[in-house]
Amino acid sequence: MSRNNIKLLQCVSSFLFAVVSVNCSTTPLVGVHPLDEKYFESDIIRCKDGSKSFPRDRLNDNFCDCLDGTDEPGTSACPNGKFYCRNTGSSPEFVYSSRVNDRICDCCDGSDEYESSITCPNTCIMGGNVNYVYKPRTYRKSIDRQLGSATTDPNRSLTIANLQDIVKNLQGMKLVFAVQMVLIGFLVILWMLRRRARSSKRRRYLLKSLHPNRSG
Repeated sequence: MSRNNIKLLQCVSSFLFAVVSVNCSTTPLVGVHPLDEKYFESDIIRCKDGSKSFPRDRLNDNFCDCLDGTDEPGTSACPNGKFYCRNTGSSPEFVYSSRVNDRICDCCDGSDEYESSITCPNTCIMGGNVNYVYKPRTYRKSIDRQLGSATTDPNRSLTIANLQDIVKNLQGMKLVFAVQMVLIGFLVILWMLRRRARSSKRRRYLLKSLHPNRSG
């Protein structure tokens, strides 16, 4: 192989390496705000709270080195971390790092589930942040119980209202039943008194007919 060919191969290799390097350097970091990308370019990165420093290879390694979550912007390792959703086509936002790769699409572009087992639809183009949730039904019920179900179930409210109406109706029926029983008792007493009066009148009539000469 001639020297010219070797030099040409070296130039091509250098060009390809430069292209790859540029592409790698321009690739946005997961969960990092665009203004903070230069902050993570150095080999040794300092925690934003100033507590300590860490090498760049520990960035997003799923192990929390900084208490403020500086080293884990794209994972859920740090409880105090924040994940940046670019949400191109909608409004960018920060979400808690605990929501990263939890099988719930919090970012409308689905970037928070980049290593999850689900595929998030990109709803940013719809002009809003639509949370797409993929959870088993029983697990969603347990979450609702933990959160206390902030929203009131209309079916439950309707059932309670129906029960209250039934109780009121029963109370009214009980009062009506008591009045009816009093009236029935009063009529029975009147019937018994009237029957007794008829019996005594008949008895006096019989005695008078048997002994016409006997005075009352």
